[in-house]
Amino acid sequence: MKNTLAIIVFSLLSLVLKAQNADRIKISVDKKSNGDITFLTRIRKDSTVKKGTIFKVKAASKSGKVLDALFLSYPGMWGTMYTESMTDTFSFKADKDINIGASYIDSSEVAHINVTQNIVYATPGVKPLKYDVFSPKGARNLPIIIIIHGGGWSSNTEDVMRGLARELTRSQKFVVFSLDYRWLGNLDGDKTPNKMHHLMEDIFGGIVHIKENAHKYGADGSRIFLTGDSAGGHLSATGSLMIEKLGDRGFGKKPGVFELMPSYMPKDTSIEQVRVSLLNSIKAAAPSYGAFRNVTMQDFVQDGPEYLNEVSPINDIPEINKRAIPQFLLRGTKDPIILNEEVSDFMDALIKKDQRVEYIQIGSASHAFFDWKPDDATKKTFAKYGVYYAQRMEAFFLDILNVN
Repeated sequence: MKNTLAIIVFSLLSLVLKAQNADRIKISVDKKSNGDITFLTRIRKDSTVKKGTIFKVKAASKSGKVLDALFLSYPGMWGTMYTESMTDTFSFKADKDINIGASYIDSSEVAHINVTQNIVYATPGVKPLKYDVFSPKGARNLPIIIIIHGGGWSSNTEDVMRGLARELTRSQKFVVFSLDYRWLGNLDGDKTPNKMHHLMEDIFGGIVHIKENAHKYGADGSRIFLTGDSAGGHLSATGSLMIEKLGDRGFGKKPGVFELMPSYMPKDTSIEQVRVSLLNSIKAAAPSYGAFRNVTMQDFVQDGPEYLNEVSPINDIPEINKRAIPQFLLRGTKDPIILNEEVSDFMDALIKKDQRVEYIQIGSASHAFFDWKPDDATKKTFAKYGVYYAQRMEAFFLDILNVN
């Protein structure tokens, strides 16, 4: 009888402890962090906090180093995923077991620039849309490069492009803006699912906002170049090639009518004025390992063949006698996501319209070599391929400026 009672008591205590632990979240520190972080929120000795706690951490730079990012890491659709903050304090809601870390870089990496973060340009849904600015110190009327990040149209933010932004400002010949946008479906928490054309409208809205505010950062809004990788390759291609599609009649609401309305519009400015302004300002694009035709996007977009055709930039290339819009294309030969045929077909379509195009295949490179993340492998890949081909991209853009 006593043994039976003890077993029952032990079982009840186990259930109580299990229920209590189910309400707690494990907070672990990334041992590979190359800098110090301090918890500003109290934590138990077992390294747990109550689920739903707003947790706050602070970075502490070492001598000769500056913060690259505070980050959370967790399993996701592309392996280890990151939520990052480039500011020295980071608050987040502890709703699942998480790893916290900090990445630091040499202070010389950013000594040449002023970085302005998280400028909100529109809020069409739950998520505020924002961009970061990387402006060379003393910048004055410099041309603009706008970077659009990748991530399957459904992950990452502008932070993943900060390495490329730093590299493209090293010559101090460009002001660089790194742009975020909505994710497909309900991934941002929006009740109404976002479709591909909404993301395209975000890109145009961000460009319009950047152009309007360029002078604040020493930039010239009349000389704009676009680049982006993967999903951002698609969006930078659409942003350069599909300006003629800007209008106020809706995208697919009426048969045969597919017009894009930017997520941000300046006051007292018509869509016709915005269209003309962008046609005169956007000079070229460098869409890296992007999706340019409907075949590649059909796994992400289930709105029928007509819709797919209308969001595929390969179908909207202007004739050279109407508008010149040179394209600089990159792809790694080991890329398992974007095949050579994807980029080659896009190149051929550009050539048919007499547009200037340069396509470089990079031996042994895989996908996403322009990304920057806290892990050593991503940083090494960027150092191996991203640094050099950022210089090639910049040279292409500078040549366009010289020709024009």
